[in-house]
Formats: sequence, structure tokens, C-alpha cells
Amino acid sequence: MINIVLYEPEIPQNTGNIMRTCSVFRIKLHLIEPLGFTLDEKHLRRSGLDYRKDLDYTVYHDWESFRKDKEGQFVFFTRYGMKSFEECVFDPSQDIYMVFGKESTGIDKQILKENLDSCYRIPMRDDARSLNLSNCVAIGAYECLRQTGFDGLSDREVIKGADYILKC
Repeated sequence: MINIVLYEPEIPQNTGNIMRTCSVFRIKLHLIEPLGFTLDEKHLRRSGLDYRKDLDYTVYHDWESFRKDKEGQFVFFTRYGMKSFEECVFDPSQDIYMVFGKESTGIDKQILKENLDSCYRIPMRDDARSLNLSNCVAIGAYECLRQTGFDGLSDREVIKGADYILKC
């Protein structure tokens, strides 16, 4: 199972967009408190649209509560990663947890220190501070899905039909 973990997210629009991404890719979302918003906030609802009803998510009080009984591959996305994202190999034989930090300060530095071998940086300009959180999640999720074969996802237009464009 593929999982996205948001460590103390602060911006409701980012989290709403990530909820939508997780929903359409059938990825479980884990939210670690404190959150910088409430889950019923207007901006969160607007970003997540009607995908929230299909979203599998859990909220945890803190990092320790989340980590309890979790086994699998943990991948930390951070600007402090010592490995390039292109080096990350996702292992579909176990649960995969992609961890992303809060918008202002990222993942707690002690957590990163304890997991240095699993910390990756998405390549970007060297004079840029960071990418948008929801964009980083989309990049990570898509690469994980690509490496693991897009299991259970459709590569054809189903709602309007595979031949929709020919009928226009």
C-alpha cells in the first residue's frame, strides 16, 4: 500500500489539493498534528472538492502515535536530503510511506537525523528554497506509482468514454 504522510501541515489549500491527489491515486493519507487548520475549513473543502468522500485518511496526535506499529519503507522528502530523488527506489513488496514536512520548516530535524539514509531531495535550482508542498507530493506520488506499475489505476478515459474525443 502506498501512503502519503504530512507532518504538521499548515496551509489548508495545500492539504486539500493533496487530499484530491491521494483520492484519485488511491493513496492513503496520514495527517500528523498539530494541523494549521481545521478539517472542515472552507479552503480545504474547496481544494479537495468532492474527492474527500472517497479519501482514506487518518489523523494522528503526534509522530510517535503515527509510527506505532507501522512497518515498511519510509521515504522522507526534504530539502536537506543527501540523496537525489532519482536515486529513490520504491519497494512494492512492502508498505511505502512518503513523508513530507510542514510548509514553514519541514520535517522535524531529529526525525531526519534518525532517517538520513532515507532522505531525498527533489532536484531544483540551487538558489531556490523549496517547491510547493502539494507539488512535491504529486511528484513523489507519481514516481512511486510509476515504479510500482500504477496498480489498479486506469490509463483510459472512463467517465466520458475512451473514444470521447473522436465523437467531438
